[in-house]
Amino acid sequence: MTARPEMYRYHNGEKAVLPFDDAEYDARLAGLRRIMADTGVDAAVFTSMHSIAYYSGFLYCAFGRPYGLVVTAADSVTISAGIDAGQPWRRCHGDNITYTDWARDNYWRAIRSVTGEGAVIGYEGDHMTLIQMDRMNAFLKPSSSVDIAVAVMTQRMHKSAAEIALIREGARVADVGGYAVRDAIRAGTREIDVAMAGRDAMELEIARSFPDAEYRDTWIWFQSGLNTDGAHNPVTARMLELGDILSLNTFPMISGYYTALERTLFVEEVDDASMAIWQANVGAHEYGMSLLKPGARCSDIALRINDFFEERDLLQYRTFGYGHSFGVLSHYYGREAGLELREDIDTVLEPGMVISMEPMLTIADGQPGAGGYREHDILIITEDGNENITGFPYGPDHNIIGS
Repeated sequence: MTARPEMYRYHNGEKAVLPFDDAEYDARLAGLRRIMADTGVDAAVFTSMHSIAYYSGFLYCAFGRPYGLVVTAADSVTISAGIDAGQPWRRCHGDNITYTDWARDNYWRAIRSVTGEGAVIGYEGDHMTLIQMDRMNAFLKPSSSVDIAVAVMTQRMHKSAAEIALIREGARVADVGGYAVRDAIRAGTREIDVAMAGRDAMELEIARSFPDAEYRDTWIWFQSGLNTDGAHNPVTARMLELGDILSLNTFPMISGYYTALERTLFVEEVDDASMAIWQANVGAHEYGMSLLKPGARCSDIALRINDFFEERDLLQYRTFGYGHSFGVLSHYYGREAGLELREDIDTVLEPGMVISMEPMLTIADGQPGAGGYREHDILIITEDGNENITGFPYGPDHNIIGS
């Protein structure tokens, strides 16, 4: 019987055009290697979609299989499953090893072929499972291991010029989706039909603007009436009705990079109670954006917006933080948790960070003004303030549709 390999290199075809050029990935890896040197790490073993994509450009599709990226002082090697053939190599910066599933744990044998045994291993404590940690210790036999998750998250929080250019394009595409959604809104239309119109518009625009990319994960949450009470409520087949509160949320995904547009709208008319809540939330949104500048502390910004709402007896209707970082993230991977506008985050804003402002108030069903109110803009922190890269208008002057 022919012996079957534990791993092999399947470099099929030519390297694809990646989201960024080689110099960008080399700069990211240089930053990582400084982190490794500072923490005494010989080899970093990444397992998360966001870190692997950030350092290599490869965004994996797990489907129950583990994937990885191993970075040493000299090498950067993605680890992928045989089911993907040559795509991971074509779509990564650096080398790639394919592991086979003929024997359990060939994944870790492939990683060991790069790290060797007895090294100091860096890992992502916020992603490594207990089972995989046991496997890592058994196969790599590290002399010690270091959780580098916070350090690499901090690196990702500071965007390069190339990242900002991509995020800026994402914000533009989000606006394209927003206008397509707004054009599809009318009483008697289902949420799902409105959402599909916006998603299709964004997919087509991404394909036009990024002809060398892979296309996946772009989506829309479009909610109406009671369904607006949560920011992440899925789309349904509910029919839009006259006077409905609406929540427009467009999310173009470009090579793993997330951007978003979120707006409150109404179908044709809005009652006085709803108008008062909406205008107050718009006021908080504008006030919050004015606070986003270098030197401001995330927790202080959150507390000042809290004061704005409390003065209007609305703070009890707030449901989550006021904003978050952007980069390699999605609704199922990634999060730069150190850059969120919440009371428990003390990060100081710096030029090159990218953050949202997105206050939300939720009024319970049956109460005057019932529904969820949210506005969301993306802002780049500059040397002396911020730049708002979201263009779709907000507020009652623009978003009472059909009035």
